[in-house]
Amino acid sequence: MLRFVCVGIASTVAFALLYLALRGMDVPAQAANLVCQFVTAVANTTANRRVTFGIRGTADAGRHQLQGLIAFGAGLAVTSAALAALHTVSPSPARMIEVTVLVTATLVATVVRFVLYRFWVFRPRERRQ
Repeated sequence: MLRFVCVGIASTVAFALLYLALRGMDVPAQAANLVCQFVTAVANTTANRRVTFGIRGTADAGRHQLQGLIAFGAGLAVTSAALAALHTVSPSPARMIEVTVLVTATLVATVVRFVLYRFWVFRPRERRQ
């Protein structure tokens, strides 16, 4: 669990920095969220595969990334909904408010992602049958 949390913190920091950079270049909020979620999801799946779940080598790596992208979709739905709700309440919120809302939504999505990783994506093959 500690390793998952460390990977998650690194992913969240990378997400926030990339989001702020994209928003600073006038990329719309939802588009910036999509790009950031996708980039960090691929890196997060790779890191969790190796660091959290101790899986080495290339066996099943493609399947893990594909399933990780499905987990990414769940996270994207949560963060996109949170961002849309924020922009409904405040059409032009400060960037740090956007990031705060997205990080909070990401924490919710992280619980979903951990469950998916633990019991579906990185579940040992012998238990999957």
